[in-house]
Amino acid sequence: MGLEFPFRKRELKLSTPSNSLSYRDAGVDIDAGDQLVENIKPFAKRTMRPEVLSGIGGFGGLVEISKKFKEPVLVSGTDGVGTKLKLAFELNRHDTVGIDLVAMSVNDILVQGAEPLFFLDYFACGKLDVPAATEVIKGIAKGCEDSGCALIGGETAEMPGMYPVGEYDLAGFAVGVVEKSKIITGEHIAAGDVVLGLASNGAHSNGYSLVRKIIERSKPDLNAKFDGERTLADCIMAPTRLYVKPMLSLMAKITVKGMAHITGGGITENVPRVLPANVVADIDSKTWQMPRLFHWLREGGNVEAQEMFRTFNCGIGMVVVVSAQDADAAIGHLRSVGETVSRIGVIRTRNGGEHQTQVR
Repeated sequence: MGLEFPFRKRELKLSTPSNSLSYRDAGVDIDAGDQLVENIKPFAKRTMRPEVLSGIGGFGGLVEISKKFKEPVLVSGTDGVGTKLKLAFELNRHDTVGIDLVAMSVNDILVQGAEPLFFLDYFACGKLDVPAATEVIKGIAKGCEDSGCALIGGETAEMPGMYPVGEYDLAGFAVGVVEKSKIITGEHIAAGDVVLGLASNGAHSNGYSLVRKIIERSKPDLNAKFDGERTLADCIMAPTRLYVKPMLSLMAKITVKGMAHITGGGITENVPRVLPANVVADIDSKTWQMPRLFHWLREGGNVEAQEMFRTFNCGIGMVVVVSAQDADAAIGHLRSVGETVSRIGVIRTRNGGEHQTQVR
């Protein structure tokens, strides 16, 4: 005879609190999120392209590939804005960091010859500030509009306790398309080619941990006039330049052998990414006018020259390599569409294991 264990069925009882809780009580305001979506719809609408089959509000964005491509290759890129956002919070300037976000991705895919098709963003915060978020996403829409890229959707995440009050984070990604036969790889770059530099707007979105350290050390008046009518804050927060439309128009006329978007790692670390192993880009820093901001950063932080060139763009936001016979035509075209462009160097044969970009 086996042992029998008594078993009593117990019911789980939930006590009813005197005050019921809502998602808003937990820190998430659904109505605020809905209002943000309504606020940004007209700005996103201006970015639409013929390939877009669905607008903002669905669970996914639908985009077809244009029939003009015979062998389309999709090119994607993703990035954020980095610690430049900390200055945006301190200065209460939210209107340009969205442009930074778009530019960091579309400029990256551009260097492989891609035409940006669409962009999606991710905006995360502890508590949604609808006016500030609207300014940010208006900037994202402007960046997309100015680069011919459709803003087809994104995600707004309100996560109480994850971020300090008044702060947020941004990320995004772009997808573009290029004809397979026109992908730019840099493999045909050879000694004798010419290196062109397109002017930047300032520090763009890189090196801001060092920028903030220099500000902390020198304690400048950020609202004081610094460069003509612009304040130091204006110069520091100037958005990343969008090179898409000028460069796409150049590529339609001239063979571009290689491009480098000058982001984290500055000139010395980004240009080698597009060079064959047997060549060096010999760059002369005296061939362009470095914006006053970089002189101020160098002096304020006592930063060595080579450290400047591997941290900041130092006034050159995009490097373009063309053949010597195409250089004058390329410069003329870029200037005709509003770019400030300089002949900044040449490609030469590499000697031994020397670094592939020499800036002097």
